[in-house]
Amino acid sequence: MASSKAENTDLIKEACSDPDAFARLYLLHYNDVFHYCIRRLFDRHSAEDVTSTVFFKVMHNLSSFDGKVTDFRNWLLRIATNAVNDYLRNSKRRADVIQKVVNNTRAESEFVITSNDKLLEKKVLLKQALLSLKPKYQTVITLRFFENMKLTEIAACLRKNPSTVRSCLSRATAKLREKLHTAAARNGGSIL
Repeated sequence: MASSKAENTDLIKEACSDPDAFARLYLLHYNDVFHYCIRRLFDRHSAEDVTSTVFFKVMHNLSSFDGKVTDFRNWLLRIATNAVNDYLRNSKRRADVIQKVVNNTRAESEFVITSNDKLLEKKVLLKQALLSLKPKYQTVITLRFFENMKLTEIAACLRKNPSTVRSCLSRATAKLREKLHTAAARNGGSIL
């Protein structure tokens, strides 16, 4: 394990000036960044665009990374968080993403032999509710529940105090619950 950390530290240093080393670094971390982006955007094409933006920024700012190899993932996710938030900041783009989520979720269900319409509708409502939250709430929910990060890891990633992250996560889940209950009431059913 120690040699692995040393190798990764060397790879990060090499990647600052060697395109081949950067390519290895890219391949090593692409899936983590891409899956994070797809969990935030629920759209493969948008996630691919944002992931490429993230690695473009990483390529230009890698020499400024001065942390340990264990901090590198947090640094990448912080860049990815900012890139996703920038992508969603445009309200039209946010509306387009929400519409794509609805369309993609319904299209996915056509390939399932025994499609459960209620389950499909719950999935759509959950995705819409998540995307309607403020980006900071989307971020903490995604990092906590989809990336399975601990509060201290999220705090390091976002450069926040763990108690601030805990409060933000509490508010985010309360707002998500509220949006889901409102959506369920509108649709005359239960979301949970």
